[in-house]
Amino acid sequence: MSAALLGTERRTPPVATRPGQGGAAALLDAAAVSTVRRRAALRPAPAGERPAPAPADPRPVLPPAARRRLSLLLADRGGSGGSSRRGTAPDLTELLPQWLAAAGEYGYRAPEALLPALLDAARARTDLRPAALTLAGPRALWLARLNDEWKFALRGGGGGPAGLPVADDPEGARQRWEEGLFAERVAVLTALRRHDPPAGLALLASTWPTERAEDRLMFLDSLREDLSAADEPFLEQALSDRSRNVRATAAEFLSALPGSAFAARMAARAHTCIGPDRVSGTAMIAVEAPHECDAAMQRDGMALKAPSGRGERSWWLGQLVEAAPLEGWRERFGGRAPAEIVALPVADGWRTELHDAWCRAAVRQRNADWARALLGAPGAPSRAADVSPGGSSRDLTKLLAVLPADERARWAAQFIAAHGLSDAFRMLGVCAVPWAEPLGRAVVDALDIARDAGSYPWSFSGVMGLAERCLDPAAADRLDMLTTVADEPEGASPGSGGYWSEAFQRLVTTLRLRATMRAELAPPPAAPGPAGETGRRAP
Repeated sequence: MSAALLGTERRTPPVATRPGQGGAAALLDAAAVSTVRRRAALRPAPAGERPAPAPADPRPVLPPAARRRLSLLLADRGGSGGSSRRGTAPDLTELLPQWLAAAGEYGYRAPEALLPALLDAARARTDLRPAALTLAGPRALWLARLNDEWKFALRGGGGGPAGLPVADDPEGARQRWEEGLFAERVAVLTALRRHDPPAGLALLASTWPTERAEDRLMFLDSLREDLSAADEPFLEQALSDRSRNVRATAAEFLSALPGSAFAARMAARAHTCIGPDRVSGTAMIAVEAPHECDAAMQRDGMALKAPSGRGERSWWLGQLVEAAPLEGWRERFGGRAPAEIVALPVADGWRTELHDAWCRAAVRQRNADWARALLGAPGAPSRAADVSPGGSSRDLTKLLAVLPADERARWAAQFIAAHGLSDAFRMLGVCAVPWAEPLGRAVVDALDIARDAGSYPWSFSGVMGLAERCLDPAAADRLDMLTTVADEPEGASPGSGGYWSEAFQRLVTTLRLRATMRAELAPPPAAPGPAGETGRRAP
């Protein structure tokens, strides 16, 4: 610094010089080296051991157009600079999850040069992580070990199916289970459960006593997908686990096995409390809530202490009914179907408590017949009043998710046609994407009706955003007629006509962009063979 300030003629810089090089040039060279070193945040040091090469990823590469699209989606920062109006341009940040899901359907791998940006996006948005890590493949885990900012990839699983030695190398699977990182262990256990459920269960049981409580809970959740009667002995042992969350999860899984001893115990208790009224002389449900929650009931996952504001007996009753197999109620009520049982009056004001518990049981046991009976007709006047906030025991959205996808879309469409969009937002979120034609038409019709009625336009921005992501792109041409600025009816919100036009223009533009994105991901057709035959398309 002194040499630079005084001049190299007055002070010789203390730096190395090359033959024939003057002091000024040597000083500038040293400054350049120092600048690079500071930018790298690295002090000169002996070279360390090189990392092992990244694992191979044999999946097909993205088509060139899809690669460019992914680069644009990852580079977009979104936002509208604080403005309340988004304009007519699509929101690329909301299209990235759809792009990742579509790329996963084709089994592509991410380009190596885009892996850092993909991991950065997944770090910032947890909703992207499963699909992003699947696309990134095993090299995401390799990179995550070299950068602390990407350690979430090691904790949260991912990396795709490549390289899991479950089918042809059981010893390799066991070694990875015993020595691998948490994410690798989850991936191995999940893959092994899909390939050979008993072997996966045996692998989990081999280290179960030594696992941490939070890890036991995550590993136990891997049994959910392929749950069977063979898992019952292990789950019965888990009912005595020292972790309350593990015990509760084991009880939940056992209640989903109608033939389990646990289900029989809970059914016997519930049927003791609930049955046909033999006194009134009319078809009615009689309820006598339990008077205690003994040690055996607590071992079976029942919580002793009721939440604040909840009576103990009703709390215990709800837990019993929720865990009892739903099919047992047919015999208990003389062979009646679920809809007939639900229609029966309930004595002594227990109807709400009983139906709430049956709703939770239908969700837990994925019983479509009971979900259908508890949902009732979507156009009934009482349906809108029954929609409860998220997390409530009476949650029509959770019941709706139990139905098959096509029936789910029809029910939601009829509900919207009868009650409008105000109570249907969460229902739309559980319908398959792209929305089936009846549901998409019902949503668009409801938005059009709201516009014509002069409704406050910004209150429908959430539904409009869902429509951009979930409507079938084929509907874009039909929606063109809604993009014009309509006359504002008397009493409408000022400027609402322009907003609605802008929102529908953005919707149409987004749908067309989604169609383009899907076309870019399609593999090119194989070249014709020597005899003029066309080969198979890439998967």
